[in-house]
Amino acid sequence: MNSFTEENYIKAIYKLNEKYGNNVTTNAIAEKTNTKAASVTDMLKRLSSKELINYKKYKGVTLTAKGEKLALNIIRKHRLWEMFLVEKLEFKWDEVHEIAEELEHINSEKLIEQLDKFLDYPKVDPHGDPIPDSKGKVNITKSLLLSK
Repeated sequence: MNSFTEENYIKAIYKLNEKYGNNVTTNAIAEKTNTKAASVTDMLKRLSSKELINYKKYKGVTLTAKGEKLALNIIRKHRLWEMFLVEKLEFKWDEVHEIAEELEHINSEKLIEQLDKFLDYPKVDPHGDPIPDSKGKVNITKSLLLSK
């Protein structure tokens, strides 16, 4: 089982990897997680020992297949919780992120599958971001730029 902090690091690395490509730097992770670089290095060693990341000092970080699967699962839970909060509990879309940040760490596969079913298997969250399916597949939809 992974701690909340470990899961937050995995998610941060995944998002940084999406934005900047492979080999995310320690400094980028420190900035994203609002943590000191030395603390990031310690966490990267721990995540590497769990085979969730590939980490070589001064070379950057990439997720392993196991780490990417975990990241997509965390993102899936986060986005499903956001949908639930907006669609069923009538929160506004801009109120749900922080709550979903906490709920995403609940480790019950059955709960998440039931939540997905209850919501009728949504494809995107309230912000328009794709929700990974139970196998970690993300359906990217083309967006239309509204401003020019």
